[in-house]
Amino acid sequence: MDEDQQIWRSWARFLQHWGLEQSVASILEVSGPLSVLGAQMVYLCSPLLKYTLPVTQLEALARMLEDTDHTQAFVSCLREAHTQ
Repeated sequence: MDEDQQIWRSWARFLQHWGLEQSVASILEVSGPLSVLGAQMVYLCSPLLKYTLPVTQLEALARMLEDTDHTQAFVSCLREAHTQ
């Protein structure tokens, strides 16, 4: 889990750089059960996506999307990155 949180912080910095952290946080908050489908899409497309993202990041993304507690923790990470 600690590795996932490090990856989340990296994503939060990237999204903050592009000014997208609030938009992504809002989308994740309203997506609810649909985020599980997003996780399944990540798993399904991972053979193709592994050429654009490291496998560890793909797996962290899928784990975050399929667990509502992890999704909320990432949203908190995004909101925290916005206030810094």
